[in-house]
Amino acid sequence: MIRAALALLALTLPAAAQEVSDCGDYRTDARNIPEPWEASTRSFANGDVRLVLLDTIEPAAAPYHLMILSPPYDEVGGRQCKVLSRENQSGWAGMDFDQLEAGYDPALGLTFTLPAMIWLPEKNFVNSTVLTITLNQSTGDITVSQQLGNE
Repeated sequence: MIRAALALLALTLPAAAQEVSDCGDYRTDARNIPEPWEASTRSFANGDVRLVLLDTIEPAAAPYHLMILSPPYDEVGGRQCKVLSRENQSGWAGMDFDQLEAGYDPALGLTFTLPAMIWLPEKNFVNSTVLTITLNQSTGDITVSQQLGNE
């Protein structure tokens, strides 16, 4: 009964927008990479693409972000650096980086799925969600969608 009520509630909640912005602010500081670093970073596409879990500690209910290093390369050979947050530089309550999965579709590019959690203060609970991140390495375009869960 409770699970069904939460499922119904999750379907009626508006999904917060996700934002992809350039690196360079406090979120992408190296000290925000949870240790051990090996567990918080993964590479794909023969090392051209790297995803990095970030934990900014504050705000305590939404400190997790994702840094994406990927082609295209700039004039000196550096990859683009983007940071994925929920909205207004706020992150997620948690990200299950161990469950990160990747796939490739030549028509779309690299696609990543990552379970995450959202703190919903107005509802006083944490809701599960699955992020789907699509990266076009040729253009550098990154699109993100999320599907709210029912836990």
